[in-house]
Amino acid sequence: MDKQIGKVIHFYDKLGVAIIDLEKGKLKLGDEIKFKKGDEEFSQKIESIQVDHQSVDAVKAGDSFGVKVGKMIKPGTLVFMA
Repeated sequence: MDKQIGKVIHFYDKLGVAIIDLEKGKLKLGDEIKFKKGDEEFSQKIESIQVDHQSVDAVKAGDSFGVKVGKMIKPGTLVFMA
């Protein structure tokens, strides 16, 4: 069973950036996360994390952050550790 760690609250389509609210745990560069909404699902390695437009190496529960993604993602998409 996948462990949900957060959800997408916004998506900037021109930038290809998803804004995620991290509800549990920690994430760092190089971690792999999975996005899931309905039947749609894909995984991706985290190659950049930004908090308030500043690059960071890691985030923790309670943080909201941006991550570059390879696909369009709808707000409300759930985020899991892959």
